Amino acid sequence: MLQIRIHGRGGQGVVTAAEMLSIAAFEQGRHAQAFPSFGSERTGAPVVAFCRIDDKEIRLREPILEPDVLIVQDPTLLHQVDVFQGLKPDGYVLINSKRTFDELGLADLASRFRRERLVTVPATEIALRHLGRPLPNAVLLGGFAALSGLITLDAVSHAINDKFKGKVADANVDAAAEAHAFVENEMKELDHA
Repeated sequence: MLQIRIHGRGGQGVVTAAEMLSIAAFEQGRHAQAFPSFGSERTGAPVVAFCRIDDKEIRLREPILEPDVLIVQDPTLLHQVDVFQGLKPDGYVLINSKRTFDELGLADLASRFRRERLVTVPATEIALRHLGRPLPNAVLLGGFAALSGLITLDAVSHAINDKFKGKVADANVDAAAEAHAFVENEMKELDHA
């Protein structure tokens, strides 16, 4: 079972990201569940959402304490909340930032995990270009598809179109595709390093 924890702030579409990820997995014939965990329910407050993906029915319902994947939608949480708590040694980490892990003050953390599974992507900037708003959720799902290969960009696009309609859906699909290409490029550079 693949367990994903998404960290962000209220108003960034954290819960929607988990829902779209579960739709993308379902689109690929897998079982999935998504659910949020709220503290104070206000814009800007830390929010966590969870997604589980498996080839068989999922009966677990508790929060994910040992994720295989971390998606961090807001880099300001990195030094405020222990977002990396419980991350499995071979886990994937995708952070919304144009800065590297070293520049984010995460060099020590990065040294303990598989470097090829740790990526930053400027999701907010990509979202602003395509949507005109700083909503990184769909963008990061495109990046996650490229980083992990566990879901396809087509499945992410399907999930976006399931959740949104018209120009909003089109803009999010384009933004996810740009993030997918960005992460693929980052992965190629790591291979050559």
